Amino acid sequence: MEIDFSGLLTGFVASISLIMAIGVQNAFILKQGLKRQHLFLIAFTCSLCDSILIVLGVSGIEILTNDYPMLTKFMEWGGALFLLAYGLRSFWSVFHPHILVASLENALPTSKMSTLLALLGFTFLNPHTYIDTFLLLGTIGAEQEPHEQLYFMIGAVAASVTWFFSLTYGASKLVHFLKVHALGKY
Repeated sequence: MEIDFSGLLTGFVASISLIMAIGVQNAFILKQGLKRQHLFLIAFTCSLCDSILIVLGVSGIEILTNDYPMLTKFMEWGGALFLLAYGLRSFWSVFHPHILVASLENALPTSKMSTLLALLGFTFLNPHTYIDTFLLLGTIGAEQEPHEQLYFMIGAVAASVTWFFSLTYGASKLVHFLKVHALGKY
């Protein structure tokens, strides 16, 4: 069996381009990384959840849309309405700026369980999770030739693992730089 580098690259690029947007999940990961708390748990959990949704999306989206054509219409309109609302919210925030301040000096450590529960909430209660991983990546992956779908999934999962481990551990390495930069000491 020959490795399909095109499928790997397509999956990797599609996944990384969707996952890099800083939403609530990535903001939480950054904060935890800066606090240097439960790094492996966070990176592994996010990678695992994302991987499961990618595989389910690529292998199951076609079955769902073929068996339930009304579901396809519901997902299209629901996704369009969500993106419209999110776009309007983003437009509104341009005129009402706010600053996300992560005070790390007095940050109390959180337990592994509370961190895990918060992370699972940010992951599975977030519509972006389903739109990006299940619907968009699932649809792109399902459109690949059958022999390319496995490589697409491997590439998409590799992007997810790369992103979450890089974001989590990268943030933990930037604490000193951010403290110095915030104080104006270059």
